[in-house]
Amino acid sequence: MSMFRTMLGAAAIAASLTLSAFAAPVDTEHLDRRLNKLVQRGNMVGLAVAVIEDGEITFAQGYGKTHRGGTAVSTDTVFRWASLSKGVASTMTVKLVSDGKLSLSDTLSKFATSIRLPKMAERKGTVDNLLSHMVGIVPNAYDLRLEGGADPIAIRRSLAKLKAMCPVGECHTYQNVAFDAVSEIVQDVEGKPFTEAVEEYLFQPLQMFSASYGRDALQGSFSWARPHRKRRADILPVLKSVKVPYYKVPAAGGANGSILDLAKFAKAQMGLNPEVLDQGVLDELHTPRVYTRREQSGMSRRYGGQVRDARYALGWRVYKYGKAGHRVVGHRGAVEGYRSLILFDPERDTGVVALWNSNAREPVGVQFEVMDMVYGLPAQDWMKIDQPKE
Repeated sequence: MSMFRTMLGAAAIAASLTLSAFAAPVDTEHLDRRLNKLVQRGNMVGLAVAVIEDGEITFAQGYGKTHRGGTAVSTDTVFRWASLSKGVASTMTVKLVSDGKLSLSDTLSKFATSIRLPKMAERKGTVDNLLSHMVGIVPNAYDLRLEGGADPIAIRRSLAKLKAMCPVGECHTYQNVAFDAVSEIVQDVEGKPFTEAVEEYLFQPLQMFSASYGRDALQGSFSWARPHRKRRADILPVLKSVKVPYYKVPAAGGANGSILDLAKFAKAQMGLNPEVLDQGVLDELHTPRVYTRREQSGMSRRYGGQVRDARYALGWRVYKYGKAGHRVVGHRGAVEGYRSLILFDPERDTGVVALWNSNAREPVGVQFEVMDMVYGLPAQDWMKIDQPKE
């Protein structure tokens, strides 16, 4: 063997050892067993999970049913993405910023939008403030009006009547109706509906073939998961109809898609599709703007110190994971019988995505069980599979 080949072989071994220390492999067989047990719990109906390791989808599987008595969930089954839609909208917006079509420092009043804020703060508030939920009004302002059937445009105009929680840009208050003003900004800049722009700039280039917006698109899918809700008095989750309100705010909660397309979107957020999303776009998206005390309090209460230093970027949450403080990026969503999550380590090109069609909380733990494997941490029952059923 030549010296060159000997050196090459040694380098390959060293690289392999370094990679193994950098990110431990996910035990997908163990994960599969855990998820099979999870979906058999009484508050579950259907579930889909995918894992990305070192930039490749190494695991994707559907569990349970699209509805009780229905067909099996597959990796092509379409779910609502709920608030993961915010990461899609912010990505669309920052891509336009990268193309020089607008600036994150542009004021909201520069665009043809319906948003009006207390003391005419839309003249001061910026696109950056909007995408980081720092417009200064009460959290989830007028969501109940939206759910009651009110027009989101009329709701956004009425936000000016609220009392400001803080000056615009100085505190984080999570929004849905207000956040959706970004769909109006994109339409103003592009001269086409927000949903068409996302299809052109993101869904098609990333080959997210099942991704869509709206109830008709969801229900027109070859396989789609029906929403379910379980209350304390219910023995099993109850089938619900697909409601329209949050489809009226597409940037905040209107996206649909399969687990495979959500995994593709996660890969793009890791920088694995630079021809679509370059590193400059991703750095802007994932740079924290504000500490989110309320989010941190909830995560600490349910999951101890597994994630800390919770911060909000542009449509994305950023945490430090475990005692070592690994930087992870993600988001979760919940809307009318659907839940969703995404969590990944952009340095390792590794993460997990999940979609399910009930209001069960247990699947939230899958992100921690997967990331614990990635970081070589002791296994914990984050999905509460080994605990008594509620």
